[in-house]
Amino acid sequence: MSLPDLAVTVGSLDLANPVLCASGTFGYGIEHPEIAARLGAVVTKTITREPREGNAPPRVAETPSGMLNSIGLQNVGVERFVREKLPPLLDLGVPAVVSVGGRSADDFEDVIRTLDRARGISAYELNISCPNVKEGGLEFCASPAAAADLVRRCRGSTERPLWAKLSPSVTSIGALARACVDAGADAITAVNTFVGLALDLEERRPRLRNGVGGLSGPAIRPLALARVREVVRAVSVPVIGVGGIVTGRDALEFLLVGARAVQVGTGSFLRPDQPERVIDEIAAFLAARSVRSIDEWTGSLRDWEESR
Repeated sequence: MSLPDLAVTVGSLDLANPVLCASGTFGYGIEHPEIAARLGAVVTKTITREPREGNAPPRVAETPSGMLNSIGLQNVGVERFVREKLPPLLDLGVPAVVSVGGRSADDFEDVIRTLDRARGISAYELNISCPNVKEGGLEFCASPAAAADLVRRCRGSTERPLWAKLSPSVTSIGALARACVDAGADAITAVNTFVGLALDLEERRPRLRNGVGGLSGPAIRPLALARVREVVRAVSVPVIGVGGIVTGRDALEFLLVGARAVQVGTGSFLRPDQPERVIDEIAAFLAARSVRSIDEWTGSLRDWEESR
């Protein structure tokens, strides 16, 4: 049984396979180099202009079939990232996608300008949808116009590919995606976490110090999948699907509705090598059905009328 060709393209990026790590779930990509080297690309945790300590603990809580987090974009800041984290990341030999965040559009532009002076970065993923910070979070996705303005300003600061990571907590994610693409986004990442709340009944207070947090894990997969399908139908650029992907079969659902690639997030907390297992499970599933390449599977979803 021959293994299928898993190579994909996301815009101008050539990836050995469609499985990436999700921002904020795999560190800077250098903590597990042997795992990262097998991925289609590594997406770093979100990098901001200044170092951030993140939110006060407790900031992670387990929920049924998922987890809440309120990390608050903890990172070393862009200058230290370029100096200390980027060189070993590039040594992995896989495309490096740097997640970019900030409190304002000026912050995003400044981070990108600093990163643009470094060689080897394949793309930027604009985190315009983090629910866990007071400034520079969901307000960027509050309206298509707000998201488009930010993407447009970032587009003017770099020629490298821009991916816009969208929130599911909007009226129309399709309209939001179209606005980002019209403003210059080369790809769309969908979706970020859902806003959730968990309570400690004995203490009568939220389980997270910040109150609400971002819900991720298998519990959100059907919700995320529906939004990815909506985005795929709304735009012509590549879509990267994310939300509750733990197994190869999970990933194949997102690819089936038309995502060009997927990201594994919470699954990495179950096992750091879970993204590798997803790659192998995708290959085994397709090989068992004589599918020769991932392109034959991607976007091949049939509706009921076609199935008859």
